[in-house]
Amino acid sequence: MVKVSCPSCGADIVFRSAALPARVCDYCRTMVVRSGDDVSAIGKAAELPFDVSPIRIGTSGRFEAQDFEVIGRVRWGWTDGSWNEWLLLFADGSNAWLGEAMGQLMLLRERPVGDLHDKAIETLAAGGEVPVGTEAQVDGETLIVSDARHVTCIAAEGELPFTAPAGWTIFSVDLRSASGRCASLQRDGKEADYYDGRYVTLDELAPSGLREMDGWSLPVFKAA
Repeated sequence: MVKVSCPSCGADIVFRSAALPARVCDYCRTMVVRSGDDVSAIGKAAELPFDVSPIRIGTSGRFEAQDFEVIGRVRWGWTDGSWNEWLLLFADGSNAWLGEAMGQLMLLRERPVGDLHDKAIETLAAGGEVPVGTEAQVDGETLIVSDARHVTCIAAEGELPFTAPAGWTIFSVDLRSASGRCASLQRDGKEADYYDGRYVTLDELAPSGLREMDGWSLPVFKAA
């Protein structure tokens, strides 16, 4: 854990993960970037629009015998809607993304694109496009491109592995398999990142600290 002062308002900013370089100030919403002992402000993060997600910063849970806490979020949008990507910090210091879209949850960890050795993924990473329905082979399993579109960052909060200014547009490709495996390739210019995981349920994550909402009773989950 690292504590610094916001260069804009002077408030204390806590980085729970020393490995993450970016943090949105909880008080003034300045995007703060940390490099060693130095911190700098790179502008204001946009206000997050209201949504009905029960997940929030501080929600905790357990996945595959390891505790995690939600420490960041990016809200992405496209012409027909938007979704959340929540950053999870695990007890061993690693992190993962919990995608939340249309009532489904996808838990994804980053993998090096160069380790995948699949033609369709290599084409996408290099700046090309492939049709929806294209098959990719990853670890001997067939994943199918289910969606490909340009998406734009609406807003962000908490700790992040990168800066996420409002209006930042990337090319995002979703893949899925018949077994419940899912993946996402996100491309910004010549840079491409690949995230691999599977669909999960709230019950499986046994979360605590969910947001209370009018008309919705907080569920009780059995500890994982």
